[in-house]
Amino acid sequence: MRTLVDANVVLRYLLHDDETLHSEAERAIKAGAFLLPEVLAEVVYVLLGVYSVPRDELSLQLRRFIDEIQCDHPEVLRTALELFGASKLDFVDCLLAAYNSQLGDVVVSFDRKLNKTLRR
Repeated sequence: MRTLVDANVVLRYLLHDDETLHSEAERAIKAGAFLLPEVLAEVVYVLLGVYSVPRDELSLQLRRFIDEIQCDHPEVLRTALELFGASKLDFVDCLLAAYNSQLGDVVVSFDRKLNKTLRR
């Protein structure tokens, strides 16, 4: 059984804006908490839209975070975050492109910008 964290736990950990909640988040993460890609997508959305963190800074900060938490296919998440920081694509499109490039998954999309990044 895994211990899953939600976006609020990740945000309190990264933002360190509430000492008590940051400490609780840190304990969970250090104890082996697990991050789902869906939660990472919500974290990206909040940091970008609510906290106005620049894409390149957000990308770097979250790539470092991936090294601190358990997750499936960390290389996919890192690749998605790198692409996000260097492009104008939505994060979910970056995830799809990363699954395509890192795992060879086939992605079917009508999005022209996304299709330009995919390996065929």
